[in-house]
Amino acid sequence: MVKKLLKNGTEVIRKRVAKRTKPENHVSMKLGEGWHKRNFLTEVIIPSLFSAREVVTSNSKLPELSQLSEGQIAITWIGHASFLIQTPEHSILIDPNWAKWLKVIKRLKEPGLEIHELPLIDLVLVSHAHFDHLDKKSLRAVASNQPIVVPEHVGDLVHGLGFNRVQELKRWESMELGSLKITLTPAHHWGARMLHDKHRGFGGFLIEYAGRTIFHCGDSAWFEGFSEIGEHAKIDIALLPIGAYDAPTGRDVHMNPEEALRAFNALKADVMIPMHYGTFRLGFEPMEEPPDRLLGHARSLGIDDKIRILTEGEPVVF
Repeated sequence: MVKKLLKNGTEVIRKRVAKRTKPENHVSMKLGEGWHKRNFLTEVIIPSLFSAREVVTSNSKLPELSQLSEGQIAITWIGHASFLIQTPEHSILIDPNWAKWLKVIKRLKEPGLEIHELPLIDLVLVSHAHFDHLDKKSLRAVASNQPIVVPEHVGDLVHGLGFNRVQELKRWESMELGSLKITLTPAHHWGARMLHDKHRGFGGFLIEYAGRTIFHCGDSAWFEGFSEIGEHAKIDIALLPIGAYDAPTGRDVHMNPEEALRAFNALKADVMIPMHYGTFRLGFEPMEEPPDRLLGHARSLGIDDKIRILTEGEPVVF
């Protein structure tokens, strides 16, 4: 009997370990060459403490869902990787973050929308567990008994925050909410929230509605998987990260603007909206550098007409 219990216990442990094996496309955690030659604390964090937060003012009002025509989609950049997506039927929040601080890293630009300005939110998507994408305080504030979608092994972080359903997705798994279809896509990143918290899932999202498709990349370094994502669906608008590429660890975990354009071309998307810059200074690069580099390289490729730089808080209808 004891042997049987021990055997069953071992099987349970093995199953639990198997559930948290390293995901596909997990980036190397090895520190980059020369990472120790610069000091992120003295060069970035301390100067940021003495910088005033920039306030973005917008006179544009969010559209009512009834104001959107069939097939139209309104996109509002809140800041960093946070977006409000509106269709004639739904309001969707992606990676909502209203935090003033990421531990010791100061928010340097106020959100384009305040939480009280949001419409009723039907669905929340969170791309991975990192603090700049999964902020529990923000999620608790927007939760109102609606579903939330997260990658596998991230659900325990959002249980009890006020959502009526926590849907975990593996890569290429989908869930439907009425006329919406949400698919978790691959990324080249990592998902641990803490150093000891290994191998949570991570990814991006394909949002499909009425023949239109929005792709939110989450976080990712460049990888060949962008071509696979582009083959999976015809993408109208790609929300791609362009900041935090000069990482204090020297690791290759985010795309620079040139790599983001390479990803955009691999996706074969119609329009690119850059994100993941200008809010939190997470790399050594200057705050204003990413969009300037993006537009400069896009002009050299003759595709600058496909780039839409959004201002935080101003809705744009596509």
